[in-house]
Amino acid sequence: MITIVPVVKPISQIRLAPGSLVTIPNVGWGEFESILQEMGEKRIARIAYSHNTLQIMVPLPEHEKPRDIISDIVKLLLKKTGRRYEPFGSTTFKKKNKAGVEPDACFYIQNYQKMIGCRRLTPDDPPPDLAIETDVTSKTTLDAYEAIAVPELWIYEYDKLSIYLLTEGSYIQTEISPTFPNIPLTQIIPTVVARSWQVGTVQAIEEFEEMMTQYISES
Repeated sequence: MITIVPVVKPISQIRLAPGSLVTIPNVGWGEFESILQEMGEKRIARIAYSHNTLQIMVPLPEHEKPRDIISDIVKLLLKKTGRRYEPFGSTTFKKKNKAGVEPDACFYIQNYQKMIGCRRLTPDDPPPDLAIETDVTSKTTLDAYEAIAVPELWIYEYDKLSIYLLTEGSYIQTEISPTFPNIPLTQIIPTVVARSWQVGTVQAIEEFEEMMTQYISES
């Protein structure tokens, strides 16, 4: 009779190639917290946790450009429309015993004043007003954002921007961002990202800024 002995290795010893997505089912909340602690904060991998399922994602190097460009676009538009904000990057957001997620970028806009000086999130802190995901996005990721109740989620993948709004606890897809209602971002952002591969990021953002003068002056 052959006895099968399970091999247990720390998550931190798993080596994932860029673009990888690993799904681990039946992960309890305590296990999830332990895995987060083991993985540490200084890492490339991103996590999403919902319904006892943990996903670990390693982004492709080329996904960094869309993330940075979309973040720059948000900052530029907020500045031009006279609004202040607090960026929280890829902070880990959690809803105890329910969900955890790490956006590629996120912003506090309505609640920016409350988050000034915040170095570590507490259970009483609100979720970010806007979160951005690029590259790999799954049902687990969407479920996690719903549980954490992020009001607006942008997903950029396959050269397309999708905007999701939280409505009665679930996301609905829309063409217009309520944060920037007068700007057709689902059309413009893919064009700016594509342009950045042709002429460089700085010139693409400069062209976008010039284009936005028309939209903002009309708003």
